[in-house]
Amino acid sequence: MYTSLFNTLIADSFLSPMRTVYVVSDSQLEEFRCNQRQQELDDLEVSRKRLEETYHSRIKIIDEREHELLEELKALAPGEKKTELTAEETEKCAVKA
Repeated sequence: MYTSLFNTLIADSFLSPMRTVYVVSDSQLEEFRCNQRQQELDDLEVSRKRLEETYHSRIKIIDEREHELLEELKALAPGEKKTELTAEETEKCAVKA
């Protein structure tokens, strides 16, 4: 039950994390802050490029799927498409005359 001050000191020093204090000049602190800001800016630029690439990739996939669906619709309704073409051909003939 009784622990000596020495045992408490030794046990606490091994179990608790050591804290380190750094002393830097104002110019070093300013340089450190500048480097941090530059790193953050670089990270933002990389993130922006990645987002733009992902956006363009998704747009391409959506456009391809839209094109596939339009082709499937054309294949499913060939009679309707022919009547539309006939109407367009009629209009072209009327314009030529």
